[in-house]
Amino acid sequence: MRIVLCDDDKAFVQQLCKVLQEYFQEIRTKCPEIAYFYSGETLLADTGAKDIVFLDIEMNGIDGICVGSVLKKENPESIIFIITSYAEYLDEAMRFHVFRYLSKPLDKQRLFRNLKDAISIYMASTVKIAIETKEGIHAVLASKVILVEAQGRKVMIHTVGQDYQSVQNIRYWAETLCEKCFYQTHRSFIVNMEYVDDFDRTVISLCQNRLQAYLTRRKYNDFKAAYLLYLESMRK
Repeated sequence: MRIVLCDDDKAFVQQLCKVLQEYFQEIRTKCPEIAYFYSGETLLADTGAKDIVFLDIEMNGIDGICVGSVLKKENPESIIFIITSYAEYLDEAMRFHVFRYLSKPLDKQRLFRNLKDAISIYMASTVKIAIETKEGIHAVLASKVILVEAQGRKVMIHTVGQDYQSVQNIRYWAETLCEKCFYQTHRSFIVNMEYVDDFDRTVISLCQNRLQAYLTRRKYNDFKAAYLLYLESMRK
């Protein structure tokens, strides 16, 4: 993991770096690489990984809105925090799907909570699962699994790239896919809430209506609560 800080206020960058190091000390984990830049131009010229980015909006030269838009195009998986004193930029920042919007001066405990969520998402996006089929074993990112579907004796794993017929049963996948974005909606379906388009009391549509899953009536309220909680966790 590589964390990137970009702000033309050098004192603030040093303060943020210190707070991040304190977080990793508190959770007793080795601090990852922290790279810092004092302009959007130098950040965009950097060729290193940009896994988690803390980005100021008002900077000399290229502003944070432009930088964030370019970063998301080049690195769609980047988790971007916008940090600024100017709340009026929030609408513009949300257009390139920032992860969180943090105000100056920093609320350390709020930063810690949101950083914990960001790291969880990063870990989920880098964790691979082994899908065993009759042809062999395929390593797939867990975050790319859209839906697990039992079709009689067959179990299909629908991913962003392709579908796999798994030799493992649905119970195995319910235990394996334990990240908070997965939910078993029916004895024959496990959905990734990241790809949910809409749902009613019986059917869930996923991935731009390409796939559907059944939702049992007795699980409707629990699933709705879990889905709303998931959405809330994505925008805190």
